[in-house]
Amino acid sequence: MRIGFIGTGVMGSGIIANLLKHDYDLVVYNRTKEHAKDVLNLGAKWADSPAQVARASDVVMTMVGFPQDVVDVYCGQNGVMKAVKPNQLLIDLTTSKPSLAQNLAAKATQRGAFMLDAPVSGGDIGAQKGTLTVMVGGDRDQLNQHLALFHAFGQTVRYFGPAGSGQHAKMANQIMIAGTMTGMCECLAYAKAAHLKLDEVLATVNNGAAANWSLANYGPRILKDDYTPGFFVKHFVKDLRIALDEAAKMHLQLPATDQAKRLYEQLMQQGDSDDGTQALIKLWWK
Repeated sequence: MRIGFIGTGVMGSGIIANLLKHDYDLVVYNRTKEHAKDVLNLGAKWADSPAQVARASDVVMTMVGFPQDVVDVYCGQNGVMKAVKPNQLLIDLTTSKPSLAQNLAAKATQRGAFMLDAPVSGGDIGAQKGTLTVMVGGDRDQLNQHLALFHAFGQTVRYFGPAGSGQHAKMANQIMIAGTMTGMCECLAYAKAAHLKLDEVLATVNNGAAANWSLANYGPRILKDDYTPGFFVKHFVKDLRIALDEAAKMHLQLPATDQAKRLYEQLMQQGDSDDGTQALIKLWWK
């Protein structure tokens, strides 16, 4: 089975590396070929456009940054939909809008193909280790037929319902992360102000009822002043905006998530868009 993969950023490159380890044949495309150098060196082959990826592949997977990037990749002049084949499976791993997932699934169906929205959680570490959590919406039979593919990079693969449901599940995930990230930063800010040893605070808190993934994975990076992106600030802001927009459509208020969005927007305004989400601590550690 040949897999076409579009998007060789931090997450995409980790997923591609794991697919190659599982002996999948991969052809890849990225807007900047230079950024695909690492996966090409691992054995992936290059295609010159998303359409060329679709022509050369049995399954097409995408992991890009923003909803507009998803639209461009699938519906652009040289997009996937220009070359999609009957019975071909398209899988979008990007965290994006549920409505866009539904729209693209309908376009795929019109062409006799299938599409799954399958956003992931687990950050750069999960992508590298092949331990991501995958939240899937779309045709359940297609998921079942391709479970081995998903388990090449995902430890947990969960089906949530028709097209768009995977994206809704990811929004719930991001709402939870918003709370753990702000909680972690305020925890560390308080501990520092109280002149506690921060490494001991991390070790203690993460062995009690307050233990969480953000604390375990991003807390140590903060103590090293390491703000390299496992997940970009700008992408998290995008996710929180989508979550709040979707909540508004359901007449649901999420004040804590709204505040987290405002804090991350403040971080962007001071020039930290391309830092990792752990850079939120900078609002306290100026």
